[in-house]
Amino acid sequence: MKAKRIAVALAGCGNKDGTEITEAVSLIVGLSRLGVRVDFFAPDRTFEARNFLNDTNIGTRNMMIEAARITRSNMMDLNNLNPTDYDALAFPGGFGAALHLSDWARKGSACEVMPAVKKPILAFNEQQKPIAAICIAPVLLAKVLGGRKVTVTIGNDKETIGEILKTGAQHQICPVDEVLVDRTCKVITTPAYMYGSAKPHEVFIGIEKLAKELAEMA
Repeated sequence: MKAKRIAVALAGCGNKDGTEITEAVSLIVGLSRLGVRVDFFAPDRTFEARNFLNDTNIGTRNMMIEAARITRSNMMDLNNLNPTDYDALAFPGGFGAALHLSDWARKGSACEVMPAVKKPILAFNEQQKPIAAICIAPVLLAKVLGGRKVTVTIGNDKETIGEILKTGAQHQICPVDEVLVDRTCKVITTPAYMYGSAKPHEVFIGIEKLAKELAEMA
């Protein structure tokens, strides 16, 4: 039986300005256990990186180069992602999703999603292929698929929920170790570190469930 192929889109390396590493690794492990073939993509774009110890600017970095640290150099330009080659798409969290893959961090529901992100989201959805998003990354799906009444979760953060509802998307509160499945839109989400007090194993449990749902739906 041919292995399913899933594309995972990253935004750098690190929760404050890129992809949340625990979430990305949990997804990688979860999909690996299921025998899924995973390829990784990130924008070939620079961003202003942060010192995580004192939150100061440490200069310009490249999202692809930084994300490759997580994936053992398995990395491709997000602009080259061809949805017809894959059975599903996934977005780990981390603030890079709200800073770089979109400008949600500054504009909320009025944000713009990077074209290289918006295009595959629309394409996978139109081809009825499942999409998963973790932590803050569901805001990307809310913005792009809000007109299709997609239902997502980012946990229980009231401000973010309010902005999600403005996109036309629906929201349901979900515990850290569970997933929300929108079977109509084929979207799976889990809140992960949107609960700031979450323990790593709780985040892993939720993401492992997400990986299983994604692979089964693909």
